[in-house]
Amino acid sequence: MPLIYKICPAALWRDAEGKGRFDGAPVDLSDGYIHFSTGAQLAETAAKHFAGQDGLLLIAIDDSRLGEALRYEPSRGGALFPHLYAALDPKAIRWVAQLPLKPDGGHAIPADL
Repeated sequence: MPLIYKICPAALWRDAEGKGRFDGAPVDLSDGYIHFSTGAQLAETAAKHFAGQDGLLLIAIDDSRLGEALRYEPSRGGALFPHLYAALDPKAIRWVAQLPLKPDGGHAIPADL
């Protein structure tokens, strides 16, 4: 079961938990799909889109539970990124963890992803 990851502001995720579904962050809603990253893409995604931001969560999702609404599509540099063309069902979540900032302003991405 490959895991994919979503970086999300904690307040936005807590709101989604209360609703029982995650429709996406503003960029996801604008683009028409929920952006995810693989473990190999995560550090670059954090640096490019979330630099210096605190109060973030790292959400691990089992991609096999997302069905046909999940597509791996070319994005940054031609790499295939996971995009979900549906709301995220909380049942697909494997775990949620804090994504703290390091002293240098980058994020402490777990090494074992």
